[in-house]
Amino acid sequence: MSYPSIFTTPGVRAFAEEIDTERQRQLAKFGDQHHPDGTGNKSQQEYADMRRRWCEAAFGSGYGTWADILAEEVAEVEAERDPARLRAELVQVAAVCAAWIADIDSRPAP
Repeated sequence: MSYPSIFTTPGVRAFAEEIDTERQRQLAKFGDQHHPDGTGNKSQQEYADMRRRWCEAAFGSGYGTWADILAEEVAEVEAERDPARLRAELVQVAAVCAAWIADIDSRPAP
């Protein structure tokens, strides 16, 4: 019996399965963890603004990279204090990671 995939974007199912495998490894090693977020202070917010400008400048000059995009998204996570917006930013980080992995997977083998 075949079940429909809940994932519609190519490559996301494999990405999600890899994440699930890694989470199972983490749970086996560390158990269920609970830590403070440690986000949202003024210096983190200033750094996020700087990373955003850096990323815009890099792409504006034709030299933007996946690393620039991910660094900006991670900085936005670190800058966020509100739990709902923090969660949304973390989803954006995961989506950038999925896109970057899809790009790597689409490249011809060396």
